[in-house]
Amino acid sequence: MGTTQLESVPEPKYWHLKTVLSEALDQDFAVGEVLPNERELAARFGVARATLRQALEQLELEGRLQRRRGVGTTVAPPRVGVDVGSAQHSWPGESTDGWEPVDAAEAVPGAAVLALLAAAPGELILAVRRTRAEQGQAVAAELLYVPASSVPGLSAIDAPAGPARARAVMRELQRLVLDGQDRSVELGSARADDAKELDRLPGAPVLLVTTRYFTAAGTAAVSVATYRADTCRLTFGDSGDVQITHDARVAS
Repeated sequence: MGTTQLESVPEPKYWHLKTVLSEALDQDFAVGEVLPNERELAARFGVARATLRQALEQLELEGRLQRRRGVGTTVAPPRVGVDVGSAQHSWPGESTDGWEPVDAAEAVPGAAVLALLAAAPGELILAVRRTRAEQGQAVAAELLYVPASSVPGLSAIDAPAGPARARAVMRELQRLVLDGQDRSVELGSARADDAKELDRLPGAPVLLVTTRYFTAAGTAAVSVATYRADTCRLTFGDSGDVQITHDARVAS
């Protein structure tokens, strides 16, 4: 990594520094290698540490770098695909959907989810937590919100806490006839519980994939899936289905 004079560059210093650092990552560093600390990098490039942080944050957002707990900032590996297209999925819990159930419990969703559910005032809402992994690496955490009216037969099921309870909710949900679903994707920040599941820092950039599942009676469930933004990006296949691609070689 050589020193570059940035004073005469018309674009923001952090943006030019990001380009310089990106080239250095390709030439001087191996996948998984830990970068020098901020003080050393700032001195080497003759910039303030605030400028350096901006550049590093941008590279992290673009998936070139990863900040790992207890390790530091490392060089991110290439990415591979993880399909989330609606054509491949029906109700949550199908054997092909790639998610592992964790638990289910009563929940009070936020205003945005409540608006999507259009549930009756005071109606009991169940939240099924699931995780998704690729190549042994956790890449996503999901909360599937299900109104009690969507699973009226659930009370007859004696399911212990844990994955069995989550599967019981999804089995009841699959008794309904699915009319369709819609999906939206936006950039967000990791909440504390999702950050822990994904080995990220709270507030780290994530991709939020929100899916509504419809029956003839209306919205039957809403899924909010949190994907690691440092290892995931969106692609679109010939069918127009959304795919999320992720890094399959992230060190644990």
